[in-house]
Amino acid sequence: MKSQEFSIRSRVRSFRFAFDGIASFFQREHNAWLHFMATVAVLTLTVLVGVTKTELLALVFAIGFVWVAEMFNTCIERVMDFVSVQQHPEIKFIKDLAAGAVLTAAITALATGAVVFIPKLF
Repeated sequence: MKSQEFSIRSRVRSFRFAFDGIASFFQREHNAWLHFMATVAVLTLTVLVGVTKTELLALVFAIGFVWVAEMFNTCIERVMDFVSVQQHPEIKFIKDLAAGAVLTAAITALATGAVVFIPKLF
């Protein structure tokens, strides 16, 4: 199989696909809006209380971790729904595990936020 040559056009197209995916995520998933509001709240708080560059970096990584986990969870749920519309114990396990990954990411982000913001607020 011959590898495809590099082209700016194909790179731009791949970015367009990625942005289309993000736009679809916001259109179809109500959790995207919850994460968006949480992101705005955290970033607003960083401006109001003042954080160091290191703290900001930790918060950005925590926020990104949650976003990526939620997007992968959505992908996994959609694939599983495509595979079978019937209830199946293995599909339930897969979907529950993906949801658990999002919960783990959210708890990690909450802990990161607590470490950064509690000393500044109290």
